Amino acid sequence: MNGSHNILDKLTVENIKIELMRTAFGHGETYFSKLDPRMLIIWCTIFTILPWFTHNLTILLGLSVFMGILAYQAKVSPLLIILLAIGIFSQFFYIVTLAIFLGGSFSAAVSIIPLTLKLLVISLATMAVFTSIDPEKFSDSLLSFGVPAKFGFGVSYGYRMLPILLEEYENLIHSFRLRGKKPDKKGWFYVYYLVYYAKMAVVAFYPMMLNTAKRTRTTVEALEVRGFSYTLESSASKKLKLAHLTYTKSDTYFIVWTIVATGLIYTVGYVVPL
Repeated sequence: MNGSHNILDKLTVENIKIELMRTAFGHGETYFSKLDPRMLIIWCTIFTILPWFTHNLTILLGLSVFMGILAYQAKVSPLLIILLAIGIFSQFFYIVTLAIFLGGSFSAAVSIIPLTLKLLVISLATMAVFTSIDPEKFSDSLLSFGVPAKFGFGVSYGYRMLPILLEEYENLIHSFRLRGKKPDKKGWFYVYYLVYYAKMAVVAFYPMMLNTAKRTRTTVEALEVRGFSYTLESSASKKLKLAHLTYTKSDTYFIVWTIVATGLIYTVGYVVPL
């Protein structure tokens, strides 16, 4: 009972907001955060494509366990893990239910397992990488790959606007709650309360977007005054901006370790296929 109460105590709006901030801005103390972000992006791209070339359940299970270990090392937020579990379970459940309803058999569950494992591998690999990369490093990595500078800046700016959006939305919700009136009756399963909060969430969305647009315009004008457009096109500025991206021995060790682990998984999969 005490354990369940502790879990419920942690499920607050403030704690969820903190977890989202940690996820968006990365963990600076993890092993992944010390690696070259360019290498991590390429690594993540490979492991989002690799699972689609096999239907061997042994290989897919091995890759899932491997990605789960890496996600644990990357200190992925438990909130993301719970959302991932809910999403995968709900998708598996409704596809099997639909197949049985349309006249199929329970063997549909067996046929959907490889697809579920592939999505699990891709999701864990993506979370392990992108929860460890700082937004600034991520945008710089995109710039080093030849992505237009404006797009990279847009990604970085979007990350930086995230806490402002959450704070603005929370303030609007509090203001609506202070000025509004809750329903006098709860209704069946608190349906009146649910409708009240859902309506308040929708109404608060529009002023949040208006206030964000005003802040964005102010930011753009301040950047233009300081010569931001010129720095996007200057090769010297680009070279200075990307100077911190370096390839180290840790990146080599990680690549070698990944190749060895993946090779072992594929070897076991071909020797003991499911």
